[in-house]
Amino acid sequence: MRVNPILDWSYRDVWAFLLTCKVPYCSLYDQGYTSIGSIHDTVPNALLSIKDPGVEKQKFRPAYMLSDGRSERAGRARKLSAAAACVPAASNGLKCAEPHQGSIYTASIVAVGDEILFGIVEDQLGPSLCKKLHSIGWLVSQMATVRCEVDSVAEEVERRKSMSDLVFIYGGVGPLHTDVTVGGVAKAFGVRLAPDEEYEEYLCHLFGDKCTGNRNEMAQLPEGITELLEHEKLPVPLIKCHNVIVLTATNVDELDRQWDALIDLRSTNLLAPTGPFVSKHLTTSLSDLEVAQPLSKIAIEFPDIYTGCYRKTRAGSLIITLEGKDQETVEAAMEALSNKLPSGVKQISV
Repeated sequence: MRVNPILDWSYRDVWAFLLTCKVPYCSLYDQGYTSIGSIHDTVPNALLSIKDPGVEKQKFRPAYMLSDGRSERAGRARKLSAAAACVPAASNGLKCAEPHQGSIYTASIVAVGDEILFGIVEDQLGPSLCKKLHSIGWLVSQMATVRCEVDSVAEEVERRKSMSDLVFIYGGVGPLHTDVTVGGVAKAFGVRLAPDEEYEEYLCHLFGDKCTGNRNEMAQLPEGITELLEHEKLPVPLIKCHNVIVLTATNVDELDRQWDALIDLRSTNLLAPTGPFVSKHLTTSLSDLEVAQPLSKIAIEFPDIYTGCYRKTRAGSLIITLEGKDQETVEAAMEALSNKLPSGVKQISV
């Protein structure tokens, strides 16, 4: 009989134990490796890459900083034929097609607002932005809501800017004393706020004679790192500081316009297109306990597949989702799951 006392531990559980109990581990994990095999099929996990334009040699964060344990094996290259050798290690099984088609780009979303944290209003921009990013094949690795405080904003941006290809931040932009987002972004990059004449011209054109006092302070932008993203659909450009984009949207309609502008600006490689996610859904009347073990086996057999379970109502049917970048792999995973589930009402849909 084999006993596996940590069989149900998550990736985070394992690392929490190792670090808390100071258990010695291979030093490669501190160099960005998250799943170590042979020297021929193991590379640092791209999701841990530190994006620093000033550093020639690429650096990686340690393995315990990986935000999504499901991506643990993203650092294991597949054994492919020469014709398919161009697939990146983090390709989620996608076959080579076009540039960027096999890559997975990650984004983080930061909302700034005490009213969200106090439960006064419901954040609608975050879920909408997740759907938009998902629709173009991007993976959202983190969503966070922080207080309207410069330090809170700065700390969150500091964490996310080195862990994601792009960081989207919204809320806390304007003339009020609680609008601290731009100041927090500046602090995260270690620069000061300075007047931007071009941005102030846009504000004057937008507000006219009302552009005085605090509205002029809105033209204080992070010095030396700010790029204004201009588009005919936008009355005022969006603010981009390295890989952090400050959205000024306050509702879904405004977010739609700003997103359309960003998509139009993709020629600048701002939002590089990637292969879309392929999804399959299975609806069943089985309980969570009945599907737990089959799903665990699927996660092991198909490490490139993202799995999810939810119910629309408490007593409703259980909906299981499988997603990935390769349709054949997703279909194979769904077929394997269906065969592993005990008899029950099952319905599969794309």
